[in-house]
Amino acid sequence: MAAVLERDPLLGIPYPKGLIKAAFKAPIVLWRLGLGPLIGHQFMIMTTTGRVSGQPRRTAIEYHVHRGRKYALAGWGKRSQWYKNALADPRMTIQTADGTERVRLRRVVDEADRAEAWELIEKKPSLRAWARVLGVDVNRERFIADKETFFLVTFDPTDEPTPPPLEADLVWVWPAAAGLLLGALAALRLLRRPR
Repeated sequence: MAAVLERDPLLGIPYPKGLIKAAFKAPIVLWRLGLGPLIGHQFMIMTTTGRVSGQPRRTAIEYHVHRGRKYALAGWGKRSQWYKNALADPRMTIQTADGTERVRLRRVVDEADRAEAWELIEKKPSLRAWARVLGVDVNRERFIADKETFFLVTFDPTDEPTPPPLEADLVWVWPAAAGLLLGALAALRLLRRPR
C-alpha cells in the first residue's frame, strides 16, 4: 500500500484552463444572477481567503450530503487553488440551497471518518467516475487507506470570522433583459405596421 500512497495519480490530469476553467466558473455567475436556490442543490460556492492577496476568492464545487454533513472532493488534490487557500486559512464561507454557513474546512483523513464517507462514495456515481478517471479500482479498503488519491473534505461550523459571502449582485439583469426584449418586440410591431 505504501507504493500507492507515494505516487500522485493526479499528475497526469491537466489542471483546468481556458474554456474548461470558464465552465467551472459558470455556477458563480448563475449565483450572482440570483439562481443560487436552484443551483445550490448541486453546487456550493466556497469563499476562501486568498493565501497571497488576502482577498476573498470564490470557487463553485459539486458537493454531497451524507448523514447531514457536507462533503466535497478536491478534484486536483494539492494542486487545487482553493485547497491551497484553505491550507493557509481553513476558515471559509459556503453557500448552498440551505443558505450561508461559516465553516472551517477539514480534510477527511481519519480512518473512522473515511469509513463513514465510504457510504457516500458507494452511493454517488460522479465520485466513483472520478476514481475511474484516476485509474483507481475503488473499494472500501482502498478508499480508507489511500488518502492522497481521494482528497475528500468536509466542513465544520465555526463562530470565527469568515470571508464575506457571494452576493446576488446581478439580479438587475433579469428586468433589464425583459425590458430590452419588450422594447425590441414593440419596435418590431411598429416596423411591421402598414403605412
